[in-house]
Amino acid sequence: MNVEEIARLRAATPGCGHVLHFNHAGASLPSQATLDAVLAQLQREARGGPMEAADGEVLARARSAAASLLNAQCEDIAFASSGSAAWSQAFNALEPWQPGQRILVGRHEWAGNLACMAEAVKAGARLEVIPCDAKGAVDPQALAQMIDRNVRLIALTWLPANGGLINPAAAVGAVARRHDITYFLDAGQALGQVPCDVQALQCDVLKGAGRKFLRGPRGTALLYIRPQLLQRLLPVQRDVLSAPWDGQRFTLRPDARRFETSEVSLALLAGLANALEEHQRLGAAAIRRRIDQLARLLRQRLPSISGLTLHNLGAPNQQSGLIAFTLQGWDCLALQQALAARRINIGANGVAYTPLDMQARGLHSIARIAVSYLNTEEEIDVLLNHLAELAAQPQISMSTHRP
Repeated sequence: MNVEEIARLRAATPGCGHVLHFNHAGASLPSQATLDAVLAQLQREARGGPMEAADGEVLARARSAAASLLNAQCEDIAFASSGSAAWSQAFNALEPWQPGQRILVGRHEWAGNLACMAEAVKAGARLEVIPCDAKGAVDPQALAQMIDRNVRLIALTWLPANGGLINPAAAVGAVARRHDITYFLDAGQALGQVPCDVQALQCDVLKGAGRKFLRGPRGTALLYIRPQLLQRLLPVQRDVLSAPWDGQRFTLRPDARRFETSEVSLALLAGLANALEEHQRLGAAAIRRRIDQLARLLRQRLPSISGLTLHNLGAPNQQSGLIAFTLQGWDCLALQQALAARRINIGANGVAYTPLDMQARGLHSIARIAVSYLNTEEEIDVLLNHLAELAAQPQISMSTHRP
């Protein structure tokens, strides 16, 4: 991406004129065209009636763009209200857990996923953490050594929320396929940031939110189900769309829409369709290069700030656009709030978000910068200047971090 293209993208994004946004891992800034798509659908519903304005073309566009993003078929894609909702629906559709069955997870697993797995543990399943390599990434060779006939599920968070790590998702998928073990991949921070090909990843289930690097509306998420697994999944939630009456019985749909319901926000999906199409036009490879360029610049310059410590994992040449750090004398939430008062957005995560990894590293909380192709080198200069000012005037807050 050149300077002119980035300027054009920023001009088409209203938020860029109001804040310095470095919290794309929480939620990114939508384009005006995405906002217009949402509003246009709402206007159609207001003028012609919400039910009457239900347009199948909106759903078809969103599903086609999502399938293209993942290198999947349209029938393999379902939409959900959030990534966590999508993951839990798929997990809860698995057959009942039995005592002694094993779940192997990466140390960096998202807490919402772990909360679902806790129910399996209550039923007698065992949750075990896959060892990490010297750089802190999940070790596929160590995973292979853990496999036995009791392993029923492998779950991995591809790009963890609390640092720059990119886990070797495809290598983990190769182990899962070799042993015919179900593989769930959390791509919440990956979609829109790195190229994503479910065929190469060899995952059975993949989920990701629309609001993050894809720049779609909040309240949207993607769920991919591998066809070979779909017929074994029995969703708990069903309605006339997911399990229609065929004249004699209620029968689950033969595609991934068995995880959807008939009540859906077409306005949000219209916005998601536009965001996905914008991403497609830019190209995943170009986006990855731009994010990597900005993240490398920040990782080089942040240590020059007195009292600032980076807390990133992964090989230096293979990291995401998420940069975790702490600043001496500052509670991470207080630092986030201080920067927000200066119209600069960053993230702040506590142990509750990624408990296994945070506890393993002895971290109570981290501040997080997450860059997008929308960010500029000039914005980075401003961010670093404000961090340096705050480092010189510590104001520790003892407030409890949000879960």
